[in-house]
Amino acid sequence: MNEKFTYFKILRRCIPILLLMMGSSLSAQIEITGTVTSEGGVPILGANVSVKNKPIGTTTDFDGLYTIKAPDEKAILVFSYIGFADQEILVGSQKSINVILSASIESLEQIVVVGYGSQRKSDVTGSVSSVKSDELTAFPVLNAAQALQGRAAGVVVQSNNGGEPGSAVNIQVRGNTSINANSDPLIVVDGFVGAVFPQANDIESIEVLKDASASAIYGSRGSNGVVLVTTKKGRKGKLSIDINSNYSVQNITNELDLLNADQFAAYQQELNPAYVQGPANTDWQDLLYRSGSTSDHQFSFSGGSDNINFYASANYFKQEGVIINSEFERVTFLSNIDAQMTDKLKLGINLFGSRGAQDGVPTQSTGQTANGGGDDVVSLAFRFAPDLGVLNENGVNTINSVGDDVDNPFAIATEGINETKTDNYRANLYADYEILNGLSFKTTFGFSTRNQTNGLFRPSTLRITAGDVGGRAIISNVRNTSVISENYLTYNKEFGKFDLTLLAGYSYQKNTTETSSAGAEGFVSNTFSFFNLSGGTTALTPTSSFSEIEIQSQFGRLNLDYDDRYLLTATVRRDASSNFAVNNQSAIFPSAAIGWKISNESFLKDNSTISNLKLRASYGVTGNQAISAYQSLARFQTVLGIINGNVVGAVVPDQAANPDLQWESSYQTNIGFDLGLINNRVSLSLDYYNIDTEDLLLADASQPEYLGFLTTASIRNIGEINNKGFEISLNTRNIVKDNFTWTTDFNWSTNTNTVETLIGGIDVFLDASPGYFNTENTHLLREGEAAGVFWGYEYRGVYQGGDLPEGTATFAGAQAGDQLFTDIPDENGTADGVINTDDQKIIGDPTPDFTFGITNNFTYKNIDLNIFFQGAVGGDVANLTAIQLDAGDSNASTDILNAWTPTNTNTDVPRVALRTEKILTSRFVEDGTYVRLKNIALGYTIPNAVTEKMGIDKVRVSVSGQNLLTFTDYSGLDPEASFFGSGGSGGSTNANTTRGFDFGNYPTVRSVNFGINVTF
Repeated sequence: MNEKFTYFKILRRCIPILLLMMGSSLSAQIEITGTVTSEGGVPILGANVSVKNKPIGTTTDFDGLYTIKAPDEKAILVFSYIGFADQEILVGSQKSINVILSASIESLEQIVVVGYGSQRKSDVTGSVSSVKSDELTAFPVLNAAQALQGRAAGVVVQSNNGGEPGSAVNIQVRGNTSINANSDPLIVVDGFVGAVFPQANDIESIEVLKDASASAIYGSRGSNGVVLVTTKKGRKGKLSIDINSNYSVQNITNELDLLNADQFAAYQQELNPAYVQGPANTDWQDLLYRSGSTSDHQFSFSGGSDNINFYASANYFKQEGVIINSEFERVTFLSNIDAQMTDKLKLGINLFGSRGAQDGVPTQSTGQTANGGGDDVVSLAFRFAPDLGVLNENGVNTINSVGDDVDNPFAIATEGINETKTDNYRANLYADYEILNGLSFKTTFGFSTRNQTNGLFRPSTLRITAGDVGGRAIISNVRNTSVISENYLTYNKEFGKFDLTLLAGYSYQKNTTETSSAGAEGFVSNTFSFFNLSGGTTALTPTSSFSEIEIQSQFGRLNLDYDDRYLLTATVRRDASSNFAVNNQSAIFPSAAIGWKISNESFLKDNSTISNLKLRASYGVTGNQAISAYQSLARFQTVLGIINGNVVGAVVPDQAANPDLQWESSYQTNIGFDLGLINNRVSLSLDYYNIDTEDLLLADASQPEYLGFLTTASIRNIGEINNKGFEISLNTRNIVKDNFTWTTDFNWSTNTNTVETLIGGIDVFLDASPGYFNTENTHLLREGEAAGVFWGYEYRGVYQGGDLPEGTATFAGAQAGDQLFTDIPDENGTADGVINTDDQKIIGDPTPDFTFGITNNFTYKNIDLNIFFQGAVGGDVANLTAIQLDAGDSNASTDILNAWTPTNTNTDVPRVALRTEKILTSRFVEDGTYVRLKNIALGYTIPNAVTEKMGIDKVRVSVSGQNLLTFTDYSGLDPEASFFGSGGSGGSTNANTTRGFDFGNYPTVRSVNFGINVTF
């Protein structure tokens, strides 16, 4: 049989049958047309229309019209659009299907957490910024506060010490509203006032309350803004398990270009021809820096039933710093349980705990120890002679060959010990009871404790730091406890077109702080570190202290909504604090706000372009009582005296009482509007604010010394400061298709800070330079200027010899090649021709002109891409490192190779000289403008068809990079400088006035992160 012929014969008979089947299939397709609109009848552009479980889909046009072919009458069409609830419709015999999509509560009517409650976002009359979970977890961070940077308009976030493992974070909301008092915003986590941030992966949302209408409910603690953190809860349904694992490789973003050994020797020989070059060629930066890493692993599970929901997580975080011997390790757990006990009673508990261990190396030297700041490894890596090695010919740690006697940075980093262990625990319980329909009572009770132990050891092998005393060890302890009880009634009732919500409550909180420290010097062995204080021959004076602060409050709020068009919010809080004396122990902080939903008016309700338009205005008073305990009371100080050759204890007056001391008060005005276009595909919010802070808590030194008090500068309510600015938040859904989406979030803000009133109108001079600099005044407070403007000499270039250019002068004894400065005339218009302190002036302002952040999110099928830029424009940086490297008593930057000489006169770098004065001039004040690629992340979600076979709901893998690019003209390591000067510590009160200084900061790190998220 002809096999080939048989195949053709069969095929010829089958073709008509196949064509008939195809024709019947094509004829079975049903063409469906229709429109998709919102509940207000507005056409929805870009709504998705698809056939369920089939690769068939389309989108609506500008008029909301669509056309789609369904395979048969049993097909189900799915209609979806961001901000609206999905809708499914059976085709049946229909040829035209018009759909009205309902707004989704989770998006357009997003619920926003406010103080002691929540509101629909559309009903909020104050200025509130929201940051959601996916933004907070876009890249791994040690502290969730870091994830706020660039995410919310008017909120500035900065590490207190660059990329240091375990470094604290400073947050400012709408500028610094104080000078001496704390300017940190109030942190409230799940209703617990003053809590620490939980892990970013545990946070559902963060709301930042920025104006008085939003924050006045927190009264005397609300003037710096309020950050409300809501952690994740369980939901009804099956048990869900999430595993998140991230590993990052980190490196420094920048190094300074310094002289090598040969260049350094030639440089020093210009200063001292007798200088003999050392035997080594050491790059101290390379010795100090390394590749760091972070590991971040979290396990969480959640679920619930009709009556109980639960969420629990455990997290392990470890960071090995980019400086040798620096690292941070922490274990965290969190648990939320909510139980509906009866139809009326709901109970819940929130538990949080963490233990962190930080191994630090000294950075940001105050310059007050070890002969010129010899304990700071970063600045020493710049200063130390490159022609020396780590050890000398005798095998002993080297000491710098020029300038101050200091230990080498490698020895300090590897042989010193600075270990801090911190335990944080918090428990918060609540009961919520519905008394009547619309009337409920909620009571909460919380307790938190923070215990921190710091051990510091400097071995005798560090010859300058501790060699003379045979080694030094100090161990200190701090314990903070807080107890809080809050009780409030909430009443909600609709009366016709009126929707009324009333809140009334009482709050009590007590915070205690206990400290102690002990130390010793002169150890026989360095083996036991700070755990063998009794082995020291000399005991250091032990210290201990105890303080307690109590605050009692009554508060209330009224929210009134008429016809979903006109809004009114009124808030009042009365606080009584033990921080203040009896004359002003309590104060009242009121606020009011109005809103008008113009888009709900009849003349705009059916507008196809404007989907949301709301005007807002608010005014109110908030307070700041963040001063130390007992500063209003008469205080005594213990001292040691000698009587008949014996050491005895004594008590002397320390501080005079001030019974009239009271809160700083911030009077805040906010005007804003919210605009949504094309079904809120474009959402815009714009705010203008003005904050006048009066009764500043300043130190008044006018008290005469003959009164006998040790502290002559007592705290008084004198002074005023103003902050005002604009904020813009813009969110757009640029493209929304079945397989591709592109959204953009942009925020921009300005803040103008002005000191309005000071004590007697007299300038207050401040110093942020290291202690071994000869500079006394680096910045100041002056009426009419921003707080902390830079103070110094205006640099006019290099003196070429001969007659001085008009309006310039030099220091006495100057010669060709030295620095030229502006010679400021006196009040008679006469310039004296000599540079002295009378020629100092304001030479810079660290306040940025504006800050911004822009995020673009793309999705294509299972691929997602996040690109986040953040930056600041304007704002000067005082480069104190450059002053040191120009002084001649240390290594120098390669800029010195272009120094003035008789044959190199076309330069702005002065001649090589020993400049022991180390003064601040405009030559070292630079523009701090920068734009940073803060994060770029690429993720891929494995298709469900694959993961379902493995019993897994979702698997997402990602790779991301942080701080990969920084665009700036600043010549230092990083324009986000945060050195707080010889005052040390970098606390909030320093940050109020001491900003924009760069010296010895821990470097900012560049990271590449690999992550995987698995959900069961």
